[in-house]
Amino acid sequence: MTEADQLDLFAPAQRRARVVEWQAPVPVAKMAMGLSGMDAMLGIRDGRLPPPPFAKLIGFVMAVVEPGRIVMELEPREDLENTIGLLHGATAAALLDTAMGCAISTRLDGGKSSVTLDLKMTFLRPLSVRSGLISAEGKVIKLGRQTSYTEGFVRDGKGALAVHATATFSMIGSDFTGN
Repeated sequence: MTEADQLDLFAPAQRRARVVEWQAPVPVAKMAMGLSGMDAMLGIRDGRLPPPPFAKLIGFVMAVVEPGRIVMELEPREDLENTIGLLHGATAAALLDTAMGCAISTRLDGGKSSVTLDLKMTFLRPLSVRSGLISAEGKVIKLGRQTSYTEGFVRDGKGALAVHATATFSMIGSDFTGN
């Protein structure tokens, strides 16, 4: 690579920018804790509650809310790509962790929540900006008093399975200490 080639990589014409706006999360979390998990998820899906800041940052939206099942959608963008032109694996991880955790929420009373203990992902095919609308589905496998288990799937715009995941979540109370 010549010095001119390297300088061209940093040229103003190669720059991109993205502005992200979000609502302060604490007031939203306080309001959501007074709702059942299903009502909170429906509120986010239907626009009555703002989505979490991280959802705004990545750019995914809640498309489907059913008891024990959530589907998130993402239109892939180049700012989510890695250096080889594919979506970074952390994008799928964020989608799956969110979809699976929210799926658990749909089965919980107000004041209850869960946090991720582990997340295992198997990448089956690459994703890129050419993949079309990406969907991440999270399903509750077993809802427990202390621990819950989920399964997740990421599919490309043609419905082809790209990532399979399983996760374990710890169940917590409204004070976020497990009480």
